[in-house]
Amino acid sequence: MKKFMLTIAIFAIAISTSTNTFAQKFPKLDVSPMDAAAFPTNWRDADKVVKVVYSRPSLKGRSLAKLAPNDKVWRTGANESAEITFYKDVVFGGKKVKAGTYSLYAIPTTGDWTIILSNQLNFWGSYFYKQDQDVVRVNGAVNKVEDAIEAFSIMFDKDMTLKMGWEHTIVSVPITVD
Repeated sequence: MKKFMLTIAIFAIAISTSTNTFAQKFPKLDVSPMDAAAFPTNWRDADKVVKVVYSRPSLKGRSLAKLAPNDKVWRTGANESAEITFYKDVVFGGKKVKAGTYSLYAIPTTGDWTIILSNQLNFWGSYFYKQDQDVVRVNGAVNKVEDAIEAFSIMFDKDMTLKMGWEHTIVSVPITVD
């Protein structure tokens, strides 16, 4: 009987150890989850013009001014710098931009914001931002809204205008195919 119990104990330990050895440990959900916005907005449309991949921080009782301070380069979201891909040559905020992938930065101000497309890719935050890598800087028109937007959000309207909203602020940049 002792041999039988010992065999079962060893077998149970072996199963427990082997299960843990092969178990995958996935990271917990990010507090600023990644999202994407595209135009056309129908995800099944294979003829995309533009797509933005970004992370969506939430206010959580904080202010936009604290999270994206005025007159400082901001990564346009959270975590890694947002990336915008143009699948066709476009006119972005009045300036011609070749098809390609760029980092999307912003400089918030008390008036309209400066929106930046940069050649720098795959960077966390805006800590390594270099102005000499700018492709274009354009004006982002600011509109104030009454209802607060809790999580930073990006979308494209029916005219392909890029809209970025957070707190009581919506920043717009027109885009057309060149």
